[in-house]
Formats: sequence, C-alpha cells, structure tokens
Amino acid sequence: MRDLLGALGRQLIDQADRWSLWTPVAFGVGCAIYFALGREPLTWVALGALGVAMVLLAAARRLPVSRETALVLILAAFALAGFSTAKLRTQAVAGPVVPVLSGPAHVEGWVVDVASPGQSGGSRIILAPTHIEGLAPEATPTRLRLTLRDVVPPAPGTAVRILALVNPPPPPASPGGYDFARDAFYESIGGVGFALTPPQGVTLAPPPARLVLDMRINAARWRLAQQIVASMGSETGGLAAAMVMGNQAFIPPDQLEDMRASGLAHLISISGLHMAIVGGFVFAAVRAGAAAWPWLALRVSSKKVAAVLGLAAVGCYLVVSGAPAPAERAAITASVAFAAVIFDRRAISLHGLALAALIVMLIHPEAVTEPGFQMSFAATAALVALAEAWPQAIREISAPWPIRLAQTAMTWLAASLAASFVAGMATGPFALQHFNRMATYGLAANLAASPISSFLMMPSLAIGAALTPLGLGDLPLMVSGWGIAAITWVAQAAAEAPGANLLVPSAPAWALPSAFLGILWMCLWRGWVRWLGLPFALAVSLAPRPESPTVWIAADGAQVAVRQAGEAVLLRPEVKRFAAERWAQRHGLVASADEAPRDEMFVCDRWTCRPQPEAPVSVAAYWSRKVPDAETLATLCASAELVIVRPSLAQDPCPGRIVLSGADFAQGGSVELSQGKDGVLRARWAQDLRGHRPWSWSPSGNAE
Repeated sequence: MRDLLGALGRQLIDQADRWSLWTPVAFGVGCAIYFALGREPLTWVALGALGVAMVLLAAARRLPVSRETALVLILAAFALAGFSTAKLRTQAVAGPVVPVLSGPAHVEGWVVDVASPGQSGGSRIILAPTHIEGLAPEATPTRLRLTLRDVVPPAPGTAVRILALVNPPPPPASPGGYDFARDAFYESIGGVGFALTPPQGVTLAPPPARLVLDMRINAARWRLAQQIVASMGSETGGLAAAMVMGNQAFIPPDQLEDMRASGLAHLISISGLHMAIVGGFVFAAVRAGAAAWPWLALRVSSKKVAAVLGLAAVGCYLVVSGAPAPAERAAITASVAFAAVIFDRRAISLHGLALAALIVMLIHPEAVTEPGFQMSFAATAALVALAEAWPQAIREISAPWPIRLAQTAMTWLAASLAASFVAGMATGPFALQHFNRMATYGLAANLAASPISSFLMMPSLAIGAALTPLGLGDLPLMVSGWGIAAITWVAQAAAEAPGANLLVPSAPAWALPSAFLGILWMCLWRGWVRWLGLPFALAVSLAPRPESPTVWIAADGAQVAVRQAGEAVLLRPEVKRFAAERWAQRHGLVASADEAPRDEMFVCDRWTCRPQPEAPVSVAAYWSRKVPDAETLATLCASAELVIVRPSLAQDPCPGRIVLSGADFAQGGSVELSQGKDGVLRARWAQDLRGHRPWSWSPSGNAE
C-alpha cells in the first residue's frame, strides 16, 4: 500500500500541467456546496469566503511554499470563490414570487417569447406582467409562464390581457426530485399558470428599452420558425424550427417521444453539436474560399480570419436560438476554441474546456445543478480525452487510392464508434439518475443519425434559415427536410424496437456526485492513474437501490399512488399524471395507464377512494376542496389506517389513524411513505429535503 501511494503521488506530481484542469472542478464543488445547504447563508459569509479565497491565492503565489501546498491553496480558493459566486448570483436574480391567489385573476403584460410546450400540452408564453389583479406593483413578478389551451399563441411583442389561474412555480414532484422552482427562480419566472380565456389585445405603457429589444429578437425568431414550418410542413418543419430556434412548439408529440426513446433527443436541444456544426461549417468554408484565392492566401492568415467569422456565426446562432442555457454553454465553449485559434493556441484541449466551464459557472453558477450542464461537459471532457489518447495513424507515402480509401473509412468508423461509446458512457450516469431511462439502441441510433445531421441536415438547415427571410430558403430547407426525415425514421425504428427502453430507478443521492468526479478523474489525468476513477464513475450503476416507497401523495393532496409489485397504481389516473409518472420513474415503477388496476384494490367514486382487502396498503382519500362532512370522514376513518384529506382540517377527526390534510401538504409539499418490516409508515417530505432557500416556496405560497 505504501508503494502504491508513493507511485500515485509521483504520478500526480509529474502531471503538474494537469492540476490547473481541476480549478473549475473546485469552483463547481463550491457552487454545489452552496446549493446543497439546508438554509440560505448570510451575505457576509459569502463576502468573507471571497476574501479568504483572495488571501489563499496571494499566499500560493508569494509565500515560499511547496508546489503541492500551493496547489491545495489554489483549489481551496477556487472552491470558496464558487460558493461566493453562487450566493451573489442568488442575490442578483431574487425577485417577487406570486402567492397562491384565491381564484382567477386578470393579468396584463407583454408577450416576451413563445416557450416550448409543457408535458400536459398546450402552447406556453413568457409574459412580462405589468399588472396582476390582487397584487401590488412591488409584488408583481418579473416574468410569468402561462399555458394556453387550443389557442394560437400571440407573437412576441404583443400587449395582452388574460384571465388566468396563477400560482408559484411548482415544488418538486416527489421528495428529492428535480426542483423546477429553482430553475424558475434563476430565470426570473415568479409564477406559472393556465389561461382561462384567449389573450386579448390591450394598450399598455411603452416597455423598457431592454424588453423592447428582447421582444423584437424573439418576434423575428417566431416569424422565422413559422416560415420554416410553412415551407417544410409539420412533419419535418417542427424539428427544423427546434434545431434552429430552440422552440419545440411545432414538433408532433409522437415524434418528440420517439426522439427521446431512441436517445436522439439531444439533436433537438441546441447544444454543442449544433454550435460545432454551424461554426465549423463557416470556418471550413472561409478557409477553403481563402485558399482558393492565392492573392488573399499570401497576405492574410486564412485560419484566423475563418476563426473570427466562425466566432461571429456562433454569436448569430446564439441570438437566433434565443440563448437558452444549453446554447449559451455551447457558444461559450465554441468561442473559447475559436479564440484559441486566433491567439495561436490549440483549439480543442482540456485546458480550453476547463476555461469554458469556468466562464459558464461564473455567469451561471446554478448550472452545476442542471442535467444539461453535467452531461454536456462530462461528454465533452471524455471526447477531448479520447482525442488526446487516440493513436496517430501512420500515413503511407505512396499507396493505391483504394487502399487509402479503405483505411480512411475504417479510421472514421473506428473513431465514430469510439466517440459514441465514450460519450454514451460519460452521459449514462446522468441519464439514469435524472431521467431513469436507458435507450437500448441509443448507440446504433446515434451512429446512424450523426453523419446525416453533421453533413446534410445542419449545414443545409443553417443556409436555409439564413436565406428564408429573403425568400430564397426553399431549396436548402428541402434538402434539410430529407435529412430530418431520415433521422425521424431512425428514431422511430429505434423507439419501436423490442426492449427499446429500460426503466432504471435512481441511485442514492451520493452516487451521482461520485460518478461525476470519477468521470472527471479519468478524463483529466494521464496514464494508469486515471483508471482509479473507474469504480467511482460506475457509482450510479453499481449503487444498491433501496426499496421503493409504499405510497406517494402529490404536493396538494390531489393524487395518490400506491406501489403494487413493479407498478404505481394511481387512484386518479388522469390527475397530476406528470408528477405521478416522475415519482414512479425515479423508483423504477410504471404508472398505471387506466382505472383497471385501481378498481381491483380500491372502491372509488368522484370524491373518495377506500381500500378493499386486496389493497397493498390501507389508505383512503378525499379529493374535494370542500371540507368533508362528519359522515364522510367517519366512513373514511373506519375504512383505512391512513386517511388523506385534501382541504385543511381544524382538528384530528380520526383518533388512532394517520391523517394527512391540506395543512400538512401546505407545509411539507409532496410526501412518500415507506412501510418498514415493523409495519410502521415513515414519511419523507419534499420541503424538508429542499431546505429553507429563496426558491423553496411551499405549495401554499409561503416562503420557506
């Protein structure tokens, strides 16, 4: 063991040039520590941590300490800086959040953008409200997200008046689940809701100049999306609009589900692949054009000119896409690569990737909690590490062209297989933990779709999008439509193949950070020492799964799911279905699709459910928002050991029974109950796991 530790120490010391790669990791760990806290730290704590970070950096630079000590001081300084940055970012974006209103309210404001549809369908708009009925101006949030039913959404820049049900952003669907309210907080979305009436035009005071600019850009994007869909048709135009503008509003639901089930959903979200294709296409075209003009090639550096224009193309694409978080991350990474070319540095390297990751976290420290950030940088780090380790092929001086062609084809095939395998292994732990599904044929689908996307679809789509406003985009859009049709066929074939998706329960909370650090350890070090990270990288796959909870109850008490074998039996199959499915998937269960499984175990009418002897757990529920009468309560209490009542109760109506009412859900959110070997039900509440943070508003609308 002593010899092994000594060899490990020598390896790490010999790779001194790799230690700088760990500075963004340390920064991200500091951000993650901030978001993992149960209570919001005081501002002076963050400022103090930032001051200590500066002292540590100065000490590492000026004090006569060993290299190892200096490295430890630097990493500690970056971790403290990450913690401080996350806190200061939270302070900067904090804004009003709407409380739970007593009923529908009239909302007036400007349509800022048309968002992608939600899980329940319907168009969604982002609104900058100027007035919400029942709220004072200082309590009005910066942005609202409203879902419209069977209505064509108004274009960005339209002033509207809508009657809507408005609530705070939703809490996690289940304890320990993904916190959508945290995302809304950092996007300045202070409320969500459903429109009860179609939007009506209204005259409002002129908006601020910054809002006017945002709406004009989004209006241009919306018009371009409509033109692309009109030119290509709904079957291919929806995917094309999503890949150019990042808006999934036009994609047919079955097509979207096929892309997800086949492992090709990353093609829809504007990410590194799209930025690389657009920027790389412009870079290659400019270099080829400059090389074809001898006078210019002798007087300017075509490589640097191409990098500048590639950088401009990335910036334009970022604006056209609406700058969603994945596109912004990809644009920063691509910009660092092009800047490296301009300053005579290596374009694709782990040091460039580390710089890009650090820039992203400086701007958006909350990105460390997002699956997209985790997956994109894990995959990119793995691919760059693969490129570093890939053996250089020996090029023959003179060989017949058929041999060279065969060798090139074999090299490309091997590189494609290796890249897809490495990227899939790097992103696999995050897909399993966050989405609980494994696309069985994802590798084959990506191998088939990647050449079509890279060489046919995206270049022609970029040209078509640029020419469409001039009325000249039909031909390139038609060519891109062929590529989209081919990719759609691949997605459908992979999604409908036997065993296309495997449902995997989430691992314990410690497994994903362990896997992330293990993957980074394998990517950032060289030699045999990198393989020490393999057991940690496999933590999500190898960690034992605890037994699934027995009962789950939605955050407002409107839905209950009961575990029966490998199925989650929903007592109200059509209510809160998305939340119920997310809870079921996290525990490796399949949510019941109809009422048949429920009716075998429970007796249900419009407002109540009572257990039969065959029920796996003795639970009864009351769904109405009105307080039940004494007779109804007595019937429920006599039928079950666990009674769930949606409204709040003044007193305990069932002595000797466990009663959860509206007051409990308002304070604790969603809850899951597990039955131990002793038969005792133990509860785990979502609000307890969220902690008391600026975004952890309870379902009642009260700040935690």
